[in-house]
Amino acid sequence: MDAQKKLESILNQLNTVIVGKQAQTQDCVACLLAGGHLLIEDVPGVGKTTLALALAKTFGLQFSRVQFTADLMPSDLTGVSVYERAKESFVFHPGPLFAQVLLADEINRASPKTQSALLEAMEEKQVTVDGDTRALPAPFFVIATQNPHDQLGTYALPESQLDRFLMRISLGYPDRATERELLAGRDRRDMVEALPSLLSATELQTLQQQVLAVHAAAPLLDYVQ
Repeated sequence: MDAQKKLESILNQLNTVIVGKQAQTQDCVACLLAGGHLLIEDVPGVGKTTLALALAKTFGLQFSRVQFTADLMPSDLTGVSVYERAKESFVFHPGPLFAQVLLADEINRASPKTQSALLEAMEEKQVTVDGDTRALPAPFFVIATQNPHDQLGTYALPESQLDRFLMRISLGYPDRATERELLAGRDRRDMVEALPSLLSATELQTLQQQVLAVHAAAPLLDYVQ
C-alpha cells in the first residue's frame, strides 16, 4: 500500500465535502493516524457532524453519535446489562461507545460525571460495566465537540481532561465564496452517503503502526520539551 497516495486520495475526497477547510481536514486525519482524539470547539452549524461522518465513511469505520445533554448518564454511553428471562441470565447491551468513530456532540453540556466516563474510555480503550471489563473496537477515535464557554448550560472541561485530546481545533464560518458554493451545491448529507470507503480498518491500523515507527530527531524533541 502506497501510504502517501492513499492519504492524498483520502484528503481530496474529504475536501469535496468539507469545502474550504483543508487545514482542519488535514489536522483531523493526522490526529486519527496518530491514535489520538480530536476536540472541536465551535458554534453549531459549521460542519462538525459532516466532518465526522465523512471521515468514518472514507476510512470504512463504524460510526456512532451521541448528543450530550445535562441528563445523560454514564450508562447511556457504556451500555447496560439487562436480565432476559428466556436465557435466565443478564445480557449486555453495548452503548454507543462501542463504535470505531464516536461523535460526542456538545460534550460540555453533560455533567462532569458523564464526561469522565467518556474520557476514561478514551484513555483506556475499554469500559467496565457491572464488574466486567470490555474492550472497545479498534481503532477507536473520538471526535468531541464543545460550545464556546460563554453559552448557557455548559460545564467547562478541566485542563486535566482536555489533555486526553491530542488536538483542539476550530472550523470557523466559511468565507463568502465558500458559503456561496455550499448554497449552490448538493446537500452535504447526500454527498456523505455517496462517499466510497477508500481504506479498511485493518489498513488504517497498519498506517497507525507506520506512524509510530517515524523517527523524531533530537532537535525536534528539544523544541517540544
